[in-house]
Amino acid sequence: MATTKAPEDAYTAAPFVPERGGLAALRKAAAGCRGCPLHAAATQTVFGAGKADARVMLVGEQPGDQEDREGEPFVGPAGRLLDRALEEAGIDPGDAYVTNAVKHFKFTRSEPRKRRIHKAPTLRETTACGPWLAAELARVEPELIVVLGATAGKALLGSSFRVTRVRGTVLEEEIHGRRERLVPTVHPSAVLRAEDRDGAYRGLVSDLRVAARALA
Repeated sequence: MATTKAPEDAYTAAPFVPERGGLAALRKAAAGCRGCPLHAAATQTVFGAGKADARVMLVGEQPGDQEDREGEPFVGPAGRLLDRALEEAGIDPGDAYVTNAVKHFKFTRSEPRKRRIHKAPTLRETTACGPWLAAELARVEPELIVVLGATAGKALLGSSFRVTRVRGTVLEEEIHGRRERLVPTVHPSAVLRAEDRDGAYRGLVSDLRVAARALA
């Protein structure tokens, strides 16, 4: 007897992704994405930003509270820390393209009107958003992808990805039909949460220096 698929099995952004046009066309189309339920509670879609011909693409998990309100990725505390770490590692943040595996802010709150608390997206929600990330990669064609954290790593490299096993190394994998070089590291928000913040920050900079050398 055939079983009915759960509704989440049908989540996908694919029907909303335009086949033609550059990043501006993608950004415009993404504003109307209804590929999964996360759009309903979020303020807006937070698409990627940066140079269309960037040599390096940085991929994080999802927008945070401030990014959701402003509509731009990595503009909150984690983004400021990332910019500082990139500069210290020898990568100009202005020359990069930054985006997230998931384009809508997923959150919870204990009571109405209370602060919105980040909630990690499910693998299904991340997979549903995959066509946007694939389209960004196809348009930008970066020489290197910096993978920021576990969710981004699983979105690009599969559910078995563990950032602690491969951080600070250069990987070569086929991603969405393209051979890509990737350097995984922790998400800058993990540095902000760390007990030893200075040590965690030094680790992030060290990983980003590997990326800088790979681009040299």
